[in-house]
Amino acid sequence: MKHLLIITGVVAGSVMCPVGAQTQAASTTAANPLAQVDKDFVQAASMSSSTEIDAAKLAQKNSEDKDVKSFAHHMMADHTKLTVQLKMAAPKGVTVPKDNSDTAVLDSLKGLKGKEFDQAYIHKVGLEGHKQAISAFQKEITDGQDAKLKKAAQDAMPTIQEHYQHSQSLATQKGVAAQ
Repeated sequence: MKHLLIITGVVAGSVMCPVGAQTQAASTTAANPLAQVDKDFVQAASMSSSTEIDAAKLAQKNSEDKDVKSFAHHMMADHTKLTVQLKMAAPKGVTVPKDNSDTAVLDSLKGLKGKEFDQAYIHKVGLEGHKQAISAFQKEITDGQDAKLKKAAQDAMPTIQEHYQHSQSLATQKGVAAQ
């Protein structure tokens, strides 16, 4: 069965928000130390997924555009699957943070409605988030030390790239500048 792993919105070691906004960090036990690059990946991946899910929930409430809502629904479904896949790929003894969304991104979207929300969501979560995710996954693919996490990143890359392409199409369709 083909595993689906989707992550957006982060760069390993340099996530979409200041470090202080991170609510949980990937942790390991002494019995199973994880290289820093892999810890950074688990942290970035879990934060990205959580942010995508929470931002998609906001889109369901704050957007009036059927295309934006459809995109958000797709992101929510894929990132829910991601959470499971990331936990499965993480070595025994490694805690995968949950509910650790990027509060800066979510806070910037919360007060917006309609077209104003759509533009910010497409730009911040769709375009910027996916560009950063591609970088984060590429870093894990290139530098990762844990074989399962590295394979998970490799398996996810086509999906992340597809999400970015979908974001670009949506941005073009809705007149959102890539900046």
